[in-house]
Amino acid sequence: MENERKRMMEEEWNSMIPPIHQLSPAHFPPNFLFGVATSAYQVEGAANEGGRGPCIWDAFTHTQGKIKDGKNGDVAVDQYHRYKEDVDLIAKLGFSAYRFSISWSRIYPDGLGTEVNNEGIMYYNNLINYLLEKGIEPCVTLYHWDIPLHLDESMGGWLSDSVVKYFAIYAETCFASFGDRVKKWITINEPLQTAVNGYFTGVFAPGRCDHQSAEPYLAAHHQLLAHAEAVSIYRKKFKDLQGGEIGLVVDCEWAEALTDKEEDKAAAARRIDFHLGWYLDPIFFGEYPKSMQERVGDKLPVFSQKDKELIRNSLDFVGLNHYTSRFVSHWTNKAENNYYTIQEATRIDVWENGAIGEKAASPWLYVVPWGLRKVLKYIAQKYNNPPIYITENGMDDEDNDASPLHEMLDDKLRVNYYKGYLASVSLAIKEGVDVKGYFAWSLVDNFEWADGYTKRFGLIYVDYKNGLTRHPKSSAYWFSKFLRGEDGENGKKD
Repeated sequence: MENERKRMMEEEWNSMIPPIHQLSPAHFPPNFLFGVATSAYQVEGAANEGGRGPCIWDAFTHTQGKIKDGKNGDVAVDQYHRYKEDVDLIAKLGFSAYRFSISWSRIYPDGLGTEVNNEGIMYYNNLINYLLEKGIEPCVTLYHWDIPLHLDESMGGWLSDSVVKYFAIYAETCFASFGDRVKKWITINEPLQTAVNGYFTGVFAPGRCDHQSAEPYLAAHHQLLAHAEAVSIYRKKFKDLQGGEIGLVVDCEWAEALTDKEEDKAAAARRIDFHLGWYLDPIFFGEYPKSMQERVGDKLPVFSQKDKELIRNSLDFVGLNHYTSRFVSHWTNKAENNYYTIQEATRIDVWENGAIGEKAASPWLYVVPWGLRKVLKYIAQKYNNPPIYITENGMDDEDNDASPLHEMLDDKLRVNYYKGYLASVSLAIKEGVDVKGYFAWSLVDNFEWADGYTKRFGLIYVDYKNGLTRHPKSSAYWFSKFLRGEDGENGKKD
């Protein structure tokens, strides 16, 4: 059954895409933004420099057994000191935008907003100014999972409604400090991952994992309200003067029904509700998805009328992080009652003699380019075709000390991944989806959360054992040719 479904999807896909080797920027609209992305904790380092306070990931990574290789982001890839080198690489490759995140505790070390850290302001001013000097647009994420540790220890972080106020203070400071030059703002990155992996599975900071509690739903709720409050401040005080736009980044793995049976179609729909609808439905419709309301029950917070007014239409664009897809079928487990089991859906990636796509390094990541087009079309159809930026898309290799450098740099699978997924974006645009830009994840190899430095997502290889030197991979050179309008395989002009 799985092999047949995969064959059908691939036949449909292959019948639609243009020859991938001919893909070029000409297949995308004028002014389409091509960029690369990182996040503060994963690349900056300088954990105890420049007046920065500790964040939850500092505490989490220094707790034995939490990180696969036992390492942390104290130094990471040292972009704090080497930002000019990295920006020069972005410019050399030909990307027009850089999405990075600001470390909340580098602006307000305790998170409370009582005293701003001017050294932090200066660092981001320097980074933004150098990007603009090199002709690269800064696209800024305010929160990429690194809430100040004091807020977590003193009030429970995202479990407290007080965090909404403190996030708003922090956001306003960033708008006031950088908004004269930053025209694309993202409030929060992947609130689902904070809610589920931070407050349910416990594999991310702050590492809470009571499977029967309402904590993941509460953390999600407060992130949505914090996002909406920041957007309200931006629109009231800064948007007219600064002329920027602001959005939220959600992540979504496409869920394709395994069969045409109604129960499998319903399971796939529920999977997307619990993944994407959890965050976009409140913004576009004022309520959590009905499937969540029915299954989560009184653990799911309720929006007051005031909340609904605040959150409705609280974005100028949807940021989408997408990496992979799964087949989904109906499945029940009456013995447990948690975030995953109540979805009554099981994800299928590998079966006897088959898999949904070629496998990357991470156990959850398969190369399934047709899934991105499906997610994009779903968002367009359900939410009235909002502007979309693909804010992350990429794949990882396993770090391998035994492999010579030239083998690590020759990342053929990543090249094919980007060709396929960019073709998927191009096709979605051709079919009417309003996609405005695409950011490859990631600029450089970096600290990959619970996996430490064992996984490499970068276009640029970072030599962790030899001074963090940077080496462009084949995928970086392919992107450079692509952005110049050259054939990615033979280097000739189209």
